[in-house]
Amino acid sequence: MSKKILVAYFSASGTTKRAASLLAKAANADLFEIRPETPYTRADLDWTNKKSRSSVEMNYPSSRPAIENRPENLSDYDVVFLGFPIWWYTAPTIIKTFLESCDFTNKTIVLFATSGGSGLGKTENALKPCAPNAVWKGGKLLNGATEGALRSWVESVL
Repeated sequence: MSKKILVAYFSASGTTKRAASLLAKAANADLFEIRPETPYTRADLDWTNKKSRSSVEMNYPSSRPAIENRPENLSDYDVVFLGFPIWWYTAPTIIKTFLESCDFTNKTIVLFATSGGSGLGKTENALKPCAPNAVWKGGKLLNGATEGALRSWVESVL
């Protein structure tokens, strides 16, 4: 049986978008960008400013930034590769908004991320409660990944 795959991602600076595009090509998957209702500005992303939007959101794990869109046909997919940049050693809170706003029952979720210096850590454990009826399968940092390496990874996960 061939599985229908969606690569859904949030990208603030374009780095995760590039990784998601490469992954979608390697997996022969559809691509979906998770967009915030209010786009992030450079000032919003200033992690050195404790009052920046991203800092405030990440200091309150219950924060749920509004999203502009949801996949119209999520029910058509068997597997969702879910990508994001690592913020404060975990997924941005907008990923929780996405997971809680869609029905992932019996869908396989595979995480991927980009990061300037940290790994996925306990990100999967932090996100699982947001989609408790999904089947969760590990994850991977995609910094500098090649299409060939991604194809091998996709095959090993599925």
